[in-house]
Amino acid sequence: MSGSADPAAPHAGAPAGRLKKRREFLRAASRGKRAARPGLVLQAVAGEPGRLRLGFTVTKKVGNAVVRNRARRRLKEAARLTMPGLGAEGWDLVLIGRDATGTRPFAQLIEDLRGALRQAGVVR
Repeated sequence: MSGSADPAAPHAGAPAGRLKKRREFLRAASRGKRAARPGLVLQAVAGEPGRLRLGFTVTKKVGNAVVRNRARRRLKEAARLTMPGLGAEGWDLVLIGRDATGTRPFAQLIEDLRGALRQAGVVR
């Protein structure tokens, strides 16, 4: 790879870093706060100060691969639109898709995310 770009840095326009490893997801599940809403489940655990990291998952309980991928894309877009400017740095967040994630009106999905962030104590 040439150039001085940091491959670990998030892409331009991305709201935060990413959780990718299984142990990072398990840490959020075991030690984190949990907030459930009709469109999603949020797991939040304190992370590296000043850095927000997001992980997205949809289990096989939710439809086939097409349905799961649609749900994951909608969660990513909701996070992209919601997270900037919230002051949620210092958290590792896992967004888990539910059956309703793929079909819920997008405005309600965003409200579900905001409500879950408040319930988990990530933002006020």
